[in-house]
Amino acid sequence: YIIESGPNGFLDNKQDTLDLVRSLGIEERLYPSSERARKRFICLNGRLIRIPESPLSFLLSPILSFRGKIRLLMELFIPPEKGDRDESVSDFARRRIGEEALEKLLEPMVAGVYAGDPDRMSLKASFPTIYALEKRYGGLIRGLLGLIKERRRRGGPAGPGGTLTSFKGGTSDLIAALSEHLEENLFTATPVEAVLKDGDRWKVKVKGEFKDFDVVVLSTPAYVSSKLLSAYGEISELLSSIEYSPISVVALGFDRNGINNDLDGFGFLVPRIEGRRILGALWDSSIFPNRAPDGKALIRVMLGGARQPEIALLDEEELVSISLEELGEIMGVSGKPEIVRVFRHRRGIPHYTIGHVSRVDRIFSYAEKMGNLYLNSNAYRGIGLNDCVANAKSTAEEILSSLTQP
Repeated sequence: YIIESGPNGFLDNKQDTLDLVRSLGIEERLYPSSERARKRFICLNGRLIRIPESPLSFLLSPILSFRGKIRLLMELFIPPEKGDRDESVSDFARRRIGEEALEKLLEPMVAGVYAGDPDRMSLKASFPTIYALEKRYGGLIRGLLGLIKERRRRGGPAGPGGTLTSFKGGTSDLIAALSEHLEENLFTATPVEAVLKDGDRWKVKVKGEFKDFDVVVLSTPAYVSSKLLSAYGEISELLSSIEYSPISVVALGFDRNGINNDLDGFGFLVPRIEGRRILGALWDSSIFPNRAPDGKALIRVMLGGARQPEIALLDEEELVSISLEELGEIMGVSGKPEIVRVFRHRRGIPHYTIGHVSRVDRIFSYAEKMGNLYLNSNAYRGIGLNDCVANAKSTAEEILSSLTQP
């Protein structure tokens, strides 16, 4: 089995990550997801329903009631929001597509991506593309149609594009290649105890001793960066105010005969209204066939999040028991797993709450005033692997530019 303890991969429609892969010379390690990964499901009333991929299939889908579909189509006639207020994901959805679409479509997606609470999450920070659609085109449906026209005009695919892609040995292949490339410039198992500014230089405390550096980049989680910069009250407080959702992931390897489901898809999400104890599950060996041996299946279950934080912090035995019970009821899993791995994250995924954009702007403004201090992690402007690579590249270019200026 190949079991991910972190992200499953990245969408290959963003150039920065592919450029990084090529610069490391590991293109042959790339491993695109199977066609099965296009099929995604949602759990409603205890059964799995495929999420439609086209407008026609959506109209025929039982996910939304007739009334819910009419309300969603009415989005075409709803005027865009004036001004630039930081609206929650839930408020935006209720305003544009209705309560039912929020409960059955958007809320489970938010839980699956961010393990977050749409009532408290900033649309502008969490889903900037959706925010921009309304600002540019006046609405979501108009925006999607506009994007399709633009792509056709440029000769590209009409759809959003992008194939979920990983590596033959899992995402750790990328980390291993980066580590090998850095060689003697990389120091692992070397905790940093403090970071202090001394004139134009930075002092970094490692193993009780201070070392001098021209530039410091903190790629640690926001709460760790806050601790490292505790001598600087305002930026430290702002960093500590960035929330994280707790999440646990239970990976289960089964004999294929013990699963009463064809696993023909990416996996499924569970809306909050279902009242279940899991957020969803990924059918990893269907997404990437090499993740499990022949005749076996690998499933990863997500639990907790902002929806049920107390569940994420249960002990491993309880997490496994809940996962097996829920998979049994939803998917007909009856077999006993032959391999189990549990990953518990007390502070797992950054939770971009309302005010996040202005909060991050203030943090970066403080860092700029301090001079030669940069912050670069998924706590600020995007949580995905593509976001991290793009932000890292931008940070590196900014540093190089500042160091080469006369």
